[in-house]
Amino acid sequence: MELHEFAEQVLFATTLEEKLQRPGDLTDEHPGAQMFAPEMPGRPAALGFKKQDAAKTAFPGVHQLEQQHERGRLLHFFANHELLATELMALVLLRFPDAPPAFRRAVLQTLKDEQEHTRLYLERMAACGIEFGDLAVSGYFWRAVAPMENPLDYVAGLSLTFEQANLDFARHFARGFATVGDDATAQLLDRIYRDEIAHVACGLKWFRRWKNPEQSDWDAFCHQLKFPLSPQRAKGFTLNVEGRRAAGLDAQFIAELDVFSHSKGRTPSVFVFNPFAEGRIAQGRSYTPVKAQAQLARDLANLPQFLCRQDDVVLVPHRPSVEFLSGIKQAGFALPEFVQLKDGRLDPSDNLTQRKLGTLRPWAWGPDSVELLSPLFANVTGEIRTATPRFHEGTANLYSKAWSAGLLRKFLASFGAAPWLCSPDEVGVSANTLPEVLDAIATIRARGHHRIVIKEAIGLAGHNAIRLWEPELLDTQRRWLAQACERGCQLVVEPWLERETDFSVQLEMTPRGLKLRGYTTLINDQRGQFQANRAAPNHAQRLPDDLIALFREPRDISVRLHGVYAEVMALLEAGLREADYLGPLGIDAFVYRAPSGECRLKPIVEINPRYTMGRLTVELMKQACPGCHGHFRLINRALLRAKGFESFSSFSRSLEEKHPLHLEGEPTPKMREGALCLNDPAAAQVCLAVFQVSRRPSR
Repeated sequence: MELHEFAEQVLFATTLEEKLQRPGDLTDEHPGAQMFAPEMPGRPAALGFKKQDAAKTAFPGVHQLEQQHERGRLLHFFANHELLATELMALVLLRFPDAPPAFRRAVLQTLKDEQEHTRLYLERMAACGIEFGDLAVSGYFWRAVAPMENPLDYVAGLSLTFEQANLDFARHFARGFATVGDDATAQLLDRIYRDEIAHVACGLKWFRRWKNPEQSDWDAFCHQLKFPLSPQRAKGFTLNVEGRRAAGLDAQFIAELDVFSHSKGRTPSVFVFNPFAEGRIAQGRSYTPVKAQAQLARDLANLPQFLCRQDDVVLVPHRPSVEFLSGIKQAGFALPEFVQLKDGRLDPSDNLTQRKLGTLRPWAWGPDSVELLSPLFANVTGEIRTATPRFHEGTANLYSKAWSAGLLRKFLASFGAAPWLCSPDEVGVSANTLPEVLDAIATIRARGHHRIVIKEAIGLAGHNAIRLWEPELLDTQRRWLAQACERGCQLVVEPWLERETDFSVQLEMTPRGLKLRGYTTLINDQRGQFQANRAAPNHAQRLPDDLIALFREPRDISVRLHGVYAEVMALLEAGLREADYLGPLGIDAFVYRAPSGECRLKPIVEINPRYTMGRLTVELMKQACPGCHGHFRLINRALLRAKGFESFSSFSRSLEEKHPLHLEGEPTPKMREGALCLNDPAAAQVCLAVFQVSRRPSR
């Protein structure tokens, strides 16, 4: 019997008996003409592929294996996978008659192994009361691999993807079956596991022979896979390093695969760190961040990975290193997919521009994020408005400190006076001309506030502001004010208040309304630039205890403060609906000490309609054990030198020694104590982000 005749029998037979029949002596003297892939292989009617849009059948987990029926269901999945592999190998023999004879013999041997695996699964299924065909079967393997154009596609798609993944699944479920006392199935999976090592090794040998010799195994593998396949499909629940080493995969390949992430079905959301949206809104295309600011944005470009899920995508100028991502994964954080920008733009050749996407989640919606993400608008399926960007004139107004001041004034009018609350006289006043600014200064000083701060209504935190400490305006200050007014900048003039503590309220505007995400203590430097956030164990429900403790009266201050933010959120939600805004936002606020010595609350300083470092801290706390405190901080070069370090790498090593990570909990361990660098210390130029967890609040 010729090899191609046997392959045709396996591929087109409509009975399992024919498909799984052991071949006799085979020759390959007449390989036959090249055959193209049929839409699906021949199969018994009960084993026809379910429709692609059919509901996905739940895959039994290890915890369900005590039930005999669930063991049978799981084996049904495995049997279909083995049968699909058998059919795909038959297709390879018919699709590539001119392939090297040694390769064709290797495929035949692997095919016979897959036939035997299928037969053995059928026996174990029957013992569990399940017949092949009792459940619907997927044709995903077939649809993903059958369009192969050359043998290299086959070894990359089947040997190095699906069979490599089985190194994880076979080992994982062998242990699961053994745990529930099904030793026969556990032994079968151990046998299949050993066979899969040989199959992956065989595929790897031919892959290395045919790939571009200038590419590493990993780069060639990624390049060879075609959508919908990705390296994500080449691994299971837990990466089995031992099996991969036994198959001959090198350390770099294994490490890259360990940290690789790509959606396996859920439409991903796309995240990007664009911290200069306010600058672009205020100054248009003429805005350019200074060198240090631009480098800071590059250093922290990966931070959105802590805001998203494993299936999501983060756009970055450079993909983080394998070593760095490995450490993040070991700390218990899921890794998203990273897509590298090309000269600050999406590469038109990247398949992201062709994929269905859930939502677009830039750090901030602004002209810059609209420009960057516009090639993806048509692909979005999860937004209320699929192709319309979330930035427009109404959104731009939300960034204005004048808008925030107006909302605070509206709140104070509705809430009424309270001795522990700021007065309307302490709310910022907007001004558009120099005479208006001078009049606002005079009015505030007439009320007894001699120190004044003046801010551009839209501008980056810590920038575009001046402080008036002197009784009379200096010439330099007057020129600054005049020039700002000439540029058309709206200014906000407000009294300087002696702050005791800053904090933030983190929110999310959803189609169903405004939702509280948590409170954080906010630490800024003297210029108002961000330094750190702290989150307490109860941060998701209430203001920090140390903030509440500042108020001696009334005794029920925590209840009253909760009422303050309930009303603030109601007013804010109405404004957000009017502006048609959906997404993250944060309120910066503070407690200050009045001249009388009593503490008062200024519940709104400014509203940030974007992600903030406070929101990042709230999301990081999800990976902290219950009862723990979290401290997120940014370490710049000046602070690095003040701590006695010459490089971020040396600081990171010291941090690991002084505050090693301790994880606890099941099934996903969380941080109990220790510090973690959130961007790569080896690559950081001007800034390092650090998250530290402890049982007690850090200072």
